[in-house]
Amino acid sequence: MSTGELLSIEPQELQFPFELRKQISCSLNLSNKTDNYVAFKVKTTNPKKYCVRPNTGVLLPRSTCNVIVIMQAQKEAPPDMQCKDKFLLQSVVASPGAKAKDITSEMFNKESEHHVEECKLRVIYVAAPRPPSPVREGSEEGLSPRASVSDNGSLNAAESVSGTRLEQHKHQDNSDDVTSLSRSVIRTFSSGIEILWASAKSLIFKLTEEKNSAIQQNNRLQQELDLLRREAKRGNGGIPFMYVIPVGLVGLVGIILGYILKTT
Repeated sequence: MSTGELLSIEPQELQFPFELRKQISCSLNLSNKTDNYVAFKVKTTNPKKYCVRPNTGVLLPRSTCNVIVIMQAQKEAPPDMQCKDKFLLQSVVASPGAKAKDITSEMFNKESEHHVEECKLRVIYVAAPRPPSPVREGSEEGLSPRASVSDNGSLNAAESVSGTRLEQHKHQDNSDDVTSLSRSVIRTFSSGIEILWASAKSLIFKLTEEKNSAIQQNNRLQQELDLLRREAKRGNGGIPFMYVIPVGLVGLVGIILGYILKTT
């Protein structure tokens, strides 16, 4: 237990029973030793790895508070199970009646006139507790599976312990195989969905282009049809100008020939 002027902190080390791919938590107990309101703040060197609830707060005079530190699931174990992560718990006297929403970072600034207490906490990984081994009713020879009797009547417990550990290892290997198979199936399923979605998007894009092209072609045909209709209406309304010019020329030539014949 760490005992300062403001808070008592227990424990001094954050111990996590490390297990791969599993979220693990531990707790801190804070006790206000004074007759004042005390504000606290929890910091860590690895904020993406841990979640602290609450990370800030106010303790009433002579009150206690429980802080939960959650470590996110880890995919790999650190070398030699050593962790370099650290936590820093800061505390300072707050105004009477202060609440968590009134806490500011300026309150924990050492350069100000506030008296800030600090407590550093280490992170330690400990071995996770093993589940109890199943107890069998008996072996084929009618003896307990946890112990056997040798020829001279002595109890051979070492063989029983070895057998129990072997069963545990087999069970763990089977669980790992099932987990790996499940992940492989999920990855394959996800890849298939991505391929189908890409094909669907390509088909939709192609159909959209063909639709737009058909609409444009239809518009062009409609414009040509309207033009033909307008020309047909003009032809029905009177003699086109292109037909008037040849008739006029023929009449003029006839007049000239008549005049020539008459003069001769």
